[in-house]
Amino acid sequence: MMVLYILTYLKLSNERRVTEEQLKKIVEIQNAIKALPSEYFDYSEEYKKHILKVKVNFRYGSANIRDLSIEARNQVLEAGKAIERILNSLPSDQNIRYLLVIEGQASKDDAPINDELSYRRAIALRNFWFGDNADLNTVLPNCEVIIAGSGQYGVPREQPDIPPNNQRFMITIIPKIGNIK
Repeated sequence: MMVLYILTYLKLSNERRVTEEQLKKIVEIQNAIKALPSEYFDYSEEYKKHILKVKVNFRYGSANIRDLSIEARNQVLEAGKAIERILNSLPSDQNIRYLLVIEGQASKDDAPINDELSYRRAIALRNFWFGDNADLNTVLPNCEVIIAGSGQYGVPREQPDIPPNNQRFMITIIPKIGNIK
């Protein structure tokens, strides 16, 4: 009975230590993700998203990055480089991978194509950052890039919700953590 008690105690103690190590690793990763440069991103604690601060004003119905001013394109490009640096600096092994969600939003102008348009704008941003046919596994070996478009319904929404407000991009980095050893 005593041997069983000792074995149970040792197993539970070891599991608690592993759980504490896992929590420490998760907090470390979350802090690194929140460290995207504030000159390019605002972090929404409520929605757990980084909002690209660069004002992107597309022509009505357009997803062409060239619609943006040269200054805006340069800022957007620098923001992409910052994301790449952060992702490549995060802990990476077989048990930790990341999802980079690039989400486009559209103005609330009730255009019937806003969902598709925000998606096409997110694709345009990915291509602008990484190239049209870039092998993202070599650029971001620890990351999968997900493209999303939330149209005129995504959150958060800037008020007043009139065009060109809310023509913007959201970035969410999600750690996918397996067994931390």
